[in-house]
Amino acid sequence: MLIKINGEKIDVADGSTIQDVIVETNAPYTPGSIVCLIKGKKELEKNINKYKIKTNKGSLIIQLDESEDAQPLVDVWKNQYEEFVNLDIRWSTSTEVAIGPIVTDLEPTSDEYKYYEGDVVLSLSSFSNESTHLIILKDNATNVYSVPPYNKGIFARVIGGKKTLENLTDDDSVIGIEPIIERSTTTDSYSVSDLSIVLEEGNELYTYISFDIDEDSPVGVEHLFSLIKDGRIKVSYGSESFIGFYDLAGLEKPKEHTTQRNRGTITVRNSGVGVGKLFIYRENRVLSPNHTTVGKIVNGMEIIDIAKENDFITVKSEQQRLMLLNKTQSEATELLSEAGVEHMIDGMIDDDAIVVEQIPKHTIDILKEGRVITKAVKKEDICSIKFVDNAPRSVRYFKLLSGLLENPVGQIKVHFSVPGMHIVIFEGDKKAAKGLVPENNPVDKVIRGQIGITNMASKSAGLIGIRFEDNVEFGPTAENFEATNIIGDVTSDYDYLEKLKEGVVVYVTESNHES
Repeated sequence: MLIKINGEKIDVADGSTIQDVIVETNAPYTPGSIVCLIKGKKELEKNINKYKIKTNKGSLIIQLDESEDAQPLVDVWKNQYEEFVNLDIRWSTSTEVAIGPIVTDLEPTSDEYKYYEGDVVLSLSSFSNESTHLIILKDNATNVYSVPPYNKGIFARVIGGKKTLENLTDDDSVIGIEPIIERSTTTDSYSVSDLSIVLEEGNELYTYISFDIDEDSPVGVEHLFSLIKDGRIKVSYGSESFIGFYDLAGLEKPKEHTTQRNRGTITVRNSGVGVGKLFIYRENRVLSPNHTTVGKIVNGMEIIDIAKENDFITVKSEQQRLMLLNKTQSEATELLSEAGVEHMIDGMIDDDAIVVEQIPKHTIDILKEGRVITKAVKKEDICSIKFVDNAPRSVRYFKLLSGLLENPVGQIKVHFSVPGMHIVIFEGDKKAAKGLVPENNPVDKVIRGQIGITNMASKSAGLIGIRFEDNVEFGPTAENFEATNIIGDVTSDYDYLEKLKEGVVVYVTESNHES
């Protein structure tokens, strides 16, 4: 049976499941993500009311007439519009452009009618259905177009591309016609997570989204990359006009390139309420200086249209992120070599050393400069932490402060360390710590190697500490248990931390993070 997967036609065995087809075609898909299942092209197109007519001079956008009188003409258009592709402009006058001919089952009339600029008409030239033309009005006119006895032959209006229409001559041709899929036209699309569903003839399947990045927004693009975890991205919110991704909400981002927020545009809010939130638009929205454009969806808008809150979407970026942190020097060199970028090393040159800093930080800037400088340390010099699940605010605070929210390696700076006290305290951020309510307080004792944060019960809220021995009275930041939030355990060798002096930077990573 014939189906489509990610826009490509494929013949598969009867009884094939979604899983079978994904495996057979090696389609991009990350387990746990949704896929979009569409019954078939005709099921989808019955809801579509806009079409793009592509010519060698540019494109026209037409919107179908939804009146009952025009319905017979609309039906003919939907069934036969592809027959106009590769046909020439038959004639172009000061009032009209004609495309054709094709053969239809329509019957002509000899009545004269008044037409207006932008009307799109099915005309049976010479009173013959074998000479059916598409007439597009450039100006108001009164004429006998041998139209069928429905709605004066009018089935649509031009809503975009009038400049293209003016420039068309009989030397030009139609190179393509495609339906414009909008959020309102996807009522026959389904979000599917059960890959055992058996497909039927004519089904269409979409497994992933891909996007082009906006090279004028390097910081915003990196923000987008940071939201993609293990090849997928999680939806935080869905509305009629957009879906939102809010995991990095609150992160300040500069204003970069701003454009019209057309369907498929990806933006990051750069100021105001919701700064740091990422949006993908299902419908056109007006330009806003508060939204930095970071990319454009090029495949998989069908998935964007049906995704809802908490869904995971498989992502395949046309441009790979050049994130080198937490990779070995040799892995970084290989990745950069594939991208045609020169790798320069500052300091330790060992192949198995772990990259902890890179300059430039952002993928677009690296590609523009054609080189990147990395700094690496021994693996045992990186503090690895396994975070708890029951202190979400405190864990987010730590990741925000250290940079782990966006990067696989972060940094914290020693604030206080005294030999013999068996603790080390790292700098915090009082402003960011205002929301640190008590959570996951110690009960009987603090265990050696636990990492904690001072909460709002103390004026020192936000300080981060690690304790190097068990203690039944005080937490890792030397506060009482009520003022201490435990966020995790250091899983790497941490004894060396007790000997560090104030101002020293410690590199941290998440032990359960997959780079």
